[in-house]
Amino acid sequence: MARVAVREYRLAVRRRWVVGIAVLFALFSVALVFLGGSKVGPTRVPAVLASVAQLGVYVVPLAALAVGFDTIVGADESGSLEMLLALPLSNTAVVVGKYLGRATALSGGMLTGFAVGGAILVRFAGVGVLGAYAGVALAAVAAALAFLGVSVLASTLAAEKTRALGAVLAAWVWFVLVHDLVALGLVASFDLPQSVVTAAVLTNPGDLFRVFVLRGVSTTAGGIAGVLTETGLTTPVLVAALAAWVVLPITGAVLAFRRRSI
Repeated sequence: MARVAVREYRLAVRRRWVVGIAVLFALFSVALVFLGGSKVGPTRVPAVLASVAQLGVYVVPLAALAVGFDTIVGADESGSLEMLLALPLSNTAVVVGKYLGRATALSGGMLTGFAVGGAILVRFAGVGVLGAYAGVALAAVAAALAFLGVSVLASTLAAEKTRALGAVLAAWVWFVLVHDLVALGLVASFDLPQSVVTAAVLTNPGDLFRVFVLRGVSTTAGGIAGVLTETGLTTPVLVAALAAWVVLPITGAVLAFRRRSI
């Protein structure tokens, strides 16, 4: 498993995914810091962190799904998957190893990019903001790893790379645009209890990330985010839910891989 992960990571570096992800999140974090005000002070930090949560829910899933959509189906089409299966490796080692390699590349690129924005934020607001900013960055990475698991599952189920790409794009639209509107529309239309909103948060890793961040900043969230943060989910529950969003899709990918015709 470790050898597969190292090989996958090296391929990601060779294809410059790490650089691309780092540049994307550096631009993202720096832009939000400067948009928060030309002279960001301690009183503006919560607004900057809230902006990371509100806009990161669009960028984080897109980056993770793009990194993982060809994990299995791409290797199958290129012939490298058949070479791996010729080695004494289990199906679990192949799938989990590939996931871990790409997860390392994705996490490294994201943290590098966030570090650039964090350095500027510290320059404006002082080192006291570093802990809160680091927590937001780590929450974003955790959400990205969950979405990466979803993309690996889609890649395992798809027969062609184009179908895998279509599947992850559909997943992005669902989790980012449609899911919350459907859930909150049902709650508003039928006067459903708050537990339905809680269930909606638990079934969307993007919402888990957003709630995790917004509950820790002293700013008021409006719109859908304001409703989502009203849930009584504790931090351990949010962390456990994000972990489940990593484990369950990868478990499904391993089971699907065993039935895949190579």
